Amino acid sequence: MQKIRYLLATDLDGTFVGDEEGLRELLDYYDSLPERVALAYVTGRHRASAMGLIREERLPVPDILITDVGTSVYSGPDLAEDPGWKQRMTENWDPQAVRGIARGISGIRLQNLPDTRRVSFFSEGGEPAEKLKNALTSDGIPHTFIFSSGRDVDILPEGGGKGEALRYVIGKFAEVDASILVAGDSGNDLDMLMLGYPSVIVSNARPELLEAEGHDALFRATRPCAGGILEAWMHFHGNTADIKG
Repeated sequence: MQKIRYLLATDLDGTFVGDEEGLRELLDYYDSLPERVALAYVTGRHRASAMGLIREERLPVPDILITDVGTSVYSGPDLAEDPGWKQRMTENWDPQAVRGIARGISGIRLQNLPDTRRVSFFSEGGEPAEKLKNALTSDGIPHTFIFSSGRDVDILPEGGGKGEALRYVIGKFAEVDASILVAGDSGNDLDMLMLGYPSVIVSNARPELLEAEGHDALFRATRPCAGGILEAWMHFHGNTADIKG
């Protein structure tokens, strides 16, 4: 893959998708630019679900697809799985141990997923999630713990998550001085929004993001979903993107 000069790395549900008019406005703007903006979708969905959404919503096929809350990376015309990231996500990872510990905690319900590189649960509020977090730590299970939207618990391999996956992708596929925008709306987007790249929290974001502390390159949009992405892109890159060829 040719090195990327312009990149939008965005969550799907509630960020890139959710406002059809705003999405059309964003895509029309990108189409008007003299140089193409590459797309990376960074989603909690598994691959089949993400591809189903892309077809259903008639979204552009991305250059890079990061699924399962950052535990799988796909790239290129065929969206082939990245072997380096796959190896990293399978080292020291024991999903059976995670499920075994969770069975002893009330208020935690296992989600049925097709890929074992993450183990996800529904939690009845924050207390069962905190108990699970403490139990995993006490048992010395290598993992990454993410709690979002007041109910979703994702247990990932150590070093996993949207942020680390995106850092890997940018290091591998993007130019050193690439113009980048990262976009999200919920707690499992927090680590990628805090990488230090130009980032946007869309106005319809979940409370855990709206209340998060910012950084110098974090933009809080006044518009929801893709409209907020466009607002942020113009804020960070509008002038340079229009004149570079």
